[in-house]
Amino acid sequence: QVQLVESGGGLVQAGGSLRLSCAASGRTFSRYTMAWFRQAPGKEREFVARISWSGDSVYYADSVKGRFTISRGSAKNTGYLQMNSLKPENTAVYSCAVAFGSSYNCWGQGTQVTVSS
Repeated sequence: QVQLVESGGGLVQAGGSLRLSCAASGRTFSRYTMAWFRQAPGKEREFVARISWSGDSVYYADSVKGRFTISRGSAKNTGYLQMNSLKPENTAVYSCAVAFGSSYNCWGQGTQVTVSS
């Protein structure tokens, strides 16, 4: 019941930064968990980070700890993924997803992040 639209992707040099946004519409009043996933060319989709509705709980994949920061706006209808110290291997389509329970029920279309070497 939630529609998600990602933005903020693009081309960046290695070592640079990007901030991805995930705008939610529909049942934005629900206290859902928001997460980011990515899928690189020829690879399986992998988990990147997640955050609880309140923002009290965050969790990161080991590969992005210390470089990426997940957050959500005060209105709780927008999520963000701040990506610093980007590496070429971070090139992927990044997707936002939300979970009302134990599974991620809704997904965005994804935004392309390309990191040049």
